[in-house]
Amino acid sequence: MRPSNRAPDELRPVTLERGVARYAEGSCLVSFGNTKVICTASLEEKGPPWLRGTGKGWVTAEYSMLPRATHERTRREVNSGKPSGRTQEIQRLIGRSLRAVVNLPAMGERQIVVDCDVIQADGGTRTASITGAWVALHDCFAWMQSRSIISINPLREPVAAISCGIYKGTPVLDLDYAEDSAAETDSNFVITGSGGIVEVQGTAEGKPFSEEEFLNLLHLAKAGVAQLVDLQKKAVA
Repeated sequence: MRPSNRAPDELRPVTLERGVARYAEGSCLVSFGNTKVICTASLEEKGPPWLRGTGKGWVTAEYSMLPRATHERTRREVNSGKPSGRTQEIQRLIGRSLRAVVNLPAMGERQIVVDCDVIQADGGTRTASITGAWVALHDCFAWMQSRSIISINPLREPVAAISCGIYKGTPVLDLDYAEDSAAETDSNFVITGSGGIVEVQGTAEGKPFSEEEFLNLLHLAKAGVAQLVDLQKKAVA
């Protein structure tokens, strides 16, 4: 039995609330159960220097966790002078995931920065961030279209992410903190609306997992992402 009493293939309650940040070109408050992340997409008219003259745009991401997003206060990373290795890894993952579904030349030489700030953490903050970031990015592009900054929406398709793991010998979908901290295997899957795999992160916390177990996790992830994509489409419709 899962601590949350969910079925093995059951997501936590997921909500995607748009337009939560008044000044951002696109924004979304995403909730995966008790995990809550505010995602904002900000347009910058200049792209990164290495893309100057290429005609391509860029999408990048920054990720952070508020001090009381967790059970005990965590120190702000700005006080240490640089983001932690975990933070850098997550924000690079978010950026890669979004760029995988963006037609960068259609943006022109501009940059969009997507900020994902965790206001409450209960497992799956990176997967929630990617799922909510896509909605914020969609609305940023729509904002640009409405002002004739771009002629088409550069998003090719949705992208979302979900965690899966083996908990007490059973493959389960969308781990909360209680499961994540005790799972024998923990993985994250980033998958597009058409079923393309962008990235897979999988780790055996105890004994190695088998190919059959991995395929079970992939099956769970594809079904979970399909549900998230449906929610994304409804949110931006």
